[in-house]
Amino acid sequence: VQLQASGGGLVQAGGSLRLSCAASGRTSGNYAMAWFRQSPGKEREFVAGVRWGAPSTGYTDSVKGRFTISRDAARNMVYLQMNSLKPEDTAVYYCARARGNSWSGEYVDWGQGTQVTVSS
Repeated sequence: VQLQASGGGLVQAGGSLRLSCAASGRTSGNYAMAWFRQSPGKEREFVAGVRWGAPSTGYTDSVKGRFTISRDAARNMVYLQMNSLKPEDTAVYYCARARGNSWSGEYVDWGQGTQVTVSS
């Protein structure tokens, strides 16, 4: 599966962005999708995940109530709506496909990343 992330950019603190991830290739199957992010000098961290089928999502504590992950299975798309952005949200954001239907498991495919920069 190939993943293409888009939608990043520069935004002021308090603003919003919507990231998109388009999946192509052998997209059939039941698997979770997620967004990760990585800031300079920091390890990549899980941001949000969504399972296939059941409306089950998970978020890291720092984005709960501000970010919303969603999935359009028919279009093979995953979105990350980011509201009330903070400077500490600045990072390269990656979408990823899990091997199974759990966002806490292994990830096998990664997109190229999209830069999100939040100015104070």
